[in-house]
Amino acid sequence: MDRREFVENCALGAGTLAATLASPAWAVDARPRTYGRVQLLDEVGRPLKASDLKPQTNYVFHYPFEATPVFLLDLGKPATPTTLVTRDKLSYQWPGGVGPRRSLVAFSAICAHKLVYPTKDLSFISFRKGAAVNPQTPSKGNDLIHCCADHSQYDPARGAQVLNGPAEQPLCAVLIEHDGKTDGLTAVGTLGGELFDDFFKKYEMKLSLESGPNARQTVARQSTVRELDRFCRNPVRC
Repeated sequence: MDRREFVENCALGAGTLAATLASPAWAVDARPRTYGRVQLLDEVGRPLKASDLKPQTNYVFHYPFEATPVFLLDLGKPATPTTLVTRDKLSYQWPGGVGPRRSLVAFSAICAHKLVYPTKDLSFISFRKGAAVNPQTPSKGNDLIHCCADHSQYDPARGAQVLNGPAEQPLCAVLIEHDGKTDGLTAVGTLGGELFDDFFKKYEMKLSLESGPNARQTVARQSTVRELDRFCRNPVRC
């Protein structure tokens, strides 16, 4: 090795070491998790198209398990990539929205505090167009996901980042792919702080009654998307 090569290798090693020291060890630990590709369908069983979604409207489907609900939203505006942190101090880069306007996003509909979730009978958590009005917890923004059980507020345009309330981390993101040729949508995985184990432990009996023995079975191939007002008999407003 000649002198020039030696100097270049030393510089490369120093740069690598500096980059390692600049980033905490946990910064690369939160990575996307794959559960299989699941095509999203409309209520009559046809492939859902992004253009079918009404802006700023709550839609629900189930992924990655038969009993775990997900909010699908067309925010009506681009959602840009955001760096977030889980309650376990794991950093991750949320990739932002997808679709022609990068306005389509999806998040687990399980609140990150008390694990409140939408059921067919009742839902204390939903997306709210405009400012959420609550005297106990004034809104810190517009167009947020709001949980009436604990008044946690999440910003779906910034990866469901917590803006208010006791929630300790963003809602777990569900990664969606958009097919530019067919306008179709496919769920491909999750990113961020999963709470599925806690969810199944807390609601084991309830979920067995709602979903039967397949509550913890991963969704296979397809999942039906419905408006929250059609999925749930009583979406609570607070």
